[in-house]
Amino acid sequence: MRHIPEARIRFCGEASVSAAAMIELTVDGKKISVPAGTSVFDAARLNNIEIPTLCHQQNEKPVGVCRVCVVDVGARVFTASCVRPVEPGMVVTTNSEKVKQARSTLVELLMADHPSPCARERQSGDCELEALAKQNGRLASRYAPLDARRGVDESSMSIGVDFDACILCDRCIRGCSEVRENFVLGRMGKGATTRIAFDNNQPMGESSCVSCGECMVSCPTGALTNKIVNQTQIAEPGAESVALEQLQELPFFENVSGTFLSLNRNAVVKRHFKRGEVICREGEYGSTAFYILDGEARVSIASPIAHVKTKGAVKRFLGKLSSRLTQRQNDEREEETSQNWIHIDAPVDLNYANPVAILKAGDLFGEMTCMSLYPRSATVRAETDCTMLEMLRNVLDIMQRNKNFRAQLDLSYRQRALGSHLRAVPLFAELTDEFIESLRDKVELLRFTPGQAICRQGEPADSFYLVRIGFVKVSQTHPGGEMVLAYLSRGDYFGETGLLKGDVRTATCSALDHVEVVRISADDFAKMSAEFPRVRQKLEATEQERAKMNRDRLSMVDSTPLDSFLKQGLMEAQSLLLLDLDSCTRCDACVKACADAHDGVTRLVREGLRFDHYLVATSCRQCLDPLCMVGCPVGSIRRRNSLEVIIEDWCVGCGLCADNCPYGNINMHPFNVFADVPGATGKKVAMVKQKATSCDLCSDFAEPSCVFACPHDAAHRVDPRQFFAGLLQKASDSIPKE
Repeated sequence: MRHIPEARIRFCGEASVSAAAMIELTVDGKKISVPAGTSVFDAARLNNIEIPTLCHQQNEKPVGVCRVCVVDVGARVFTASCVRPVEPGMVVTTNSEKVKQARSTLVELLMADHPSPCARERQSGDCELEALAKQNGRLASRYAPLDARRGVDESSMSIGVDFDACILCDRCIRGCSEVRENFVLGRMGKGATTRIAFDNNQPMGESSCVSCGECMVSCPTGALTNKIVNQTQIAEPGAESVALEQLQELPFFENVSGTFLSLNRNAVVKRHFKRGEVICREGEYGSTAFYILDGEARVSIASPIAHVKTKGAVKRFLGKLSSRLTQRQNDEREEETSQNWIHIDAPVDLNYANPVAILKAGDLFGEMTCMSLYPRSATVRAETDCTMLEMLRNVLDIMQRNKNFRAQLDLSYRQRALGSHLRAVPLFAELTDEFIESLRDKVELLRFTPGQAICRQGEPADSFYLVRIGFVKVSQTHPGGEMVLAYLSRGDYFGETGLLKGDVRTATCSALDHVEVVRISADDFAKMSAEFPRVRQKLEATEQERAKMNRDRLSMVDSTPLDSFLKQGLMEAQSLLLLDLDSCTRCDACVKACADAHDGVTRLVREGLRFDHYLVATSCRQCLDPLCMVGCPVGSIRRRNSLEVIIEDWCVGCGLCADNCPYGNINMHPFNVFADVPGATGKKVAMVKQKATSCDLCSDFAEPSCVFACPHDAAHRVDPRQFFAGLLQKASDSIPKE
């Protein structure tokens, strides 16, 4: 690309005229006089002579890449007027038939690859390329398009990217670099493979883009557009629209394009809450986040801090069981967590004994609900009269990408939440205040978009990670494909295996949704291991347990013919209820026995998948790939080392785990409870709260009720790896070998 010295070109916006000599020239038969250094394009424009262009904007330096502004200056070839400076006596023709034909051909060539109508044309009807094509009668191009389409990028929350609509005018690059000085956009590739790229060809949502919107405002086509799908007006009672001028005064919208903010201003409203007023309730689904401008809010969990306990009411075997709520100190369960902190979707954690905390001005809460549409993790009430911004995820994304706002959130986390976050993990409960203080300024807070890899299998282990927001998928790659090892949520950690062994990563960890992690360097991890030997011992024990579990699972995969087994999801189970259809009379005695044993709420349905002559009934399989854990807003559902599901006391009853279970094996059990009346000290009101439950195999008895109740010996609880392995091997052996 030819570089034109800045001193030689004067583009629009420069109102002053220097003392330099005036240049006289003729444009379309009209004699004009302009300052030396003025471009032909600006000389014509200043004298009300219009020259069409696509790559040139008055607030950006001209580059002459689209060539649509070509004019005839009497040279051998036409020249791009935006980069050609005027000369004394120059005769310029802007509208001859040859010039018009050249422009028409250029526009038609651009239209050959353009997805007409593009997103901008559909949204606002002002695609500059399509407007020129209409003027020249070239909407339908005679030229063949590229064989391979370049596709779209939907990774950004606020800006849609359609590479097929890009005409490589470079306006977005200059807007990003010259106007905003962010330097995220650039060109990559050559010839027909040339395209615009973010950073080192990353998806926009994973790049260092700060969502200022300047690229979108600069783009002449539908290659970069505001995501209208997210621009839904928040129509809540008491919602107050925020004027563009007010938004621009807020520090976290600094350097954001005014046009871009204007397009998204319906997605943020100002809310005023009176003391005691409910802002959001735990378990409810939402799509917004809140930022406190002034005042304080009280965040708490209103659901009883207890789990479902099923106990026999009489001594005989198949006696009536009753389900009640009980706390962990009154019912110690094997491998139940001893953590004293409950992780919620806010910059603070709640104490198990008293799940209440105060949020102050400058705090942001509801990020997971807003970005990933999860249920609310806690109930928030106004502690004082307060004012908040409520926003949809495109506006939240703009805020989170603002460098000043990120710095504010990171500082708040380091000062207020890092210590409790680390100590909330039982493994790190004994870390001293001095050590945590030494980490405060060293840890990094990193953000990842859905599907983005945090660390990859086989890479050198250089960091230890603690999940702050979102869910992380841990998987290993084997010759047979990918095997999911675990899902990690807030308070979980990963990366210790490679660091303890001084080796490479043994698994790939990727963001399942919008994830934030705390990164602790290998040096700080080594220091922690050296200063706290018991922490290292616990890490090593956990690593050995995980490694054994993964080896057992992999050996089962390697030794068992998996075709039908995998298709039906049977490999995922640790325990299955099987009904032998050759013996079953469909009397439903097993279902009735389960309902009788659990206050009328059955945890078993006589429906499900079939393998051979067995029906896999709908009851908890204690899956190896526990989808029920994904999205729990408070992290209350987890696995024992035996892989049995355990639901902690702080379940808020949102029902997401029941919805996520692909086999319909988690149920919501209603309970009558008494709750405090807000603003009325000592007063309580009766209400119904629900808690998640799954099959516990009637652990109080020697045999599950469903199995005992079957009069035909058709119901059996089995370990599928042992039970099906023989059947599958026999089926495999019966296939003739070539």
